[in-house]
Amino acid sequence: MRYFPLFYDTQNVNALVVGAGEVAARKIELLLKTEANVSVVAPDISDTVALLAEQGKITLTISPFETEHLDKANLVFVATNDEQLNAEIQQQAKAKGIIVNVVDNPPLCDFITPSIVDRGNITIAMSSGGVAPVLLRYLRQKLEAIIPQNIRLLGDFAEKFRETVKSQLPTVTQRRYFWEWFFDSDVAENVLQGKQEAAETPFLEKLASAAKDDDFSKGQVYLIGAGPGDPELLTFRALRLMQKADVVIFDRLVSPQILDLVRRDAEKIYVGKAMSNHTIPQEQISALLVEKAQQGQRVVRLKGGDPFIFGRGGEELETLVESGIEFQVVPGITAANGAASYAGIPLTHRDHAQSVVFATGHLKDNTINLNWSGLAQPNQTIVFYMGLTGLAIICQKLQEHGLASDTPIALIQQATLQNQQVVTGTLQTILSNPDVATLKPPTLIIVGTVVSMQQQFDWFGNTIEAENQD
Repeated sequence: MRYFPLFYDTQNVNALVVGAGEVAARKIELLLKTEANVSVVAPDISDTVALLAEQGKITLTISPFETEHLDKANLVFVATNDEQLNAEIQQQAKAKGIIVNVVDNPPLCDFITPSIVDRGNITIAMSSGGVAPVLLRYLRQKLEAIIPQNIRLLGDFAEKFRETVKSQLPTVTQRRYFWEWFFDSDVAENVLQGKQEAAETPFLEKLASAAKDDDFSKGQVYLIGAGPGDPELLTFRALRLMQKADVVIFDRLVSPQILDLVRRDAEKIYVGKAMSNHTIPQEQISALLVEKAQQGQRVVRLKGGDPFIFGRGGEELETLVESGIEFQVVPGITAANGAASYAGIPLTHRDHAQSVVFATGHLKDNTINLNWSGLAQPNQTIVFYMGLTGLAIICQKLQEHGLASDTPIALIQQATLQNQQVVTGTLQTILSNPDVATLKPPTLIIVGTVVSMQQQFDWFGNTIEAENQD
């Protein structure tokens, strides 16, 4: 991020625009939405700028630019059609310590003007760093369509009662929870419809109630399945709760793209567990959830896949129940479903598999002593979680218990992400594929004749096939 987004206080600011053509007029009209004093200097002026001067909205000087025009300026926009002059003005402004924008010339800009969705005191600004203005217009069009024109009424209402809420609810957390309730409530809907007086009574009643009890002080844990990695596979509910979190406790299976969607000022605690390297024991993770919730915080426990499928979600909920902590569970797309879908492998198919079994390749006691005879069944798909290090044993045991040596197998690394890699073969050939040695967790293993359809259905790509070994 080269350009840091911020909002500049324009009260008592003198903004100078050099140039008075139609391009400059667009910048002037934008500045007139602020509280800045706007001055314009140019030898020739467009009709739009002339009209603004006649209306008394700007101070206009019809003359060539001179260095003294910068004397009272705090902010300068340069918009002439002379590139050399623009560069000279930029250098003069910089020498005086004035921040400057040279229109359509990002390398000469101290700042760039964003694309804006204006709703009075609610302003949404977007920037592409000057590289994709058409894309910004497209995004602005989308936002304009979904954000109510009268959303400013909610801002006005919040401003009116801001100090009242602050006096009744002593902590920042309580106040944030209360305002979140308000914006999601029917009371806010009345405000949007212009019925402010009808909204004030229930608003103040709820505030009085919140000040007396701990409705907005109780901590809670949200156990959320983050899915297999692609952030577009998150549920709407998961995203909404992630935006409410005070604390986010996550592990290594949660992709950086998903973490970017968490509320930015939330505390983020990594408790990732890698093979043979348990950063924090499970018991301490569960205790941490309780500790943070007892502090009155809303805690998101973010897990890859689904929290109830090899995610130890049940163990964590047991601790929460014992401690009397309120919680919610948000399911996620399982790693098995996500990996299979993005690899082009249907887990069930009438011609291949009428059942599917999920198994872990890494038990609590560090063994893989599974019910091999139950797994090695015909017309069944087997999905192994955490089985990469035990791949040789898995292939051996399944063959010993009845599966044919030519049974297809697929290994899927970083499922659903752009660096996803799929290695396929058979129980007999897969270990001879040198690409298997390059795979790292998280890698999912799928065994069954459904894997034979992978090449036909491979829509996502990055598949490596093991050669047949006679």
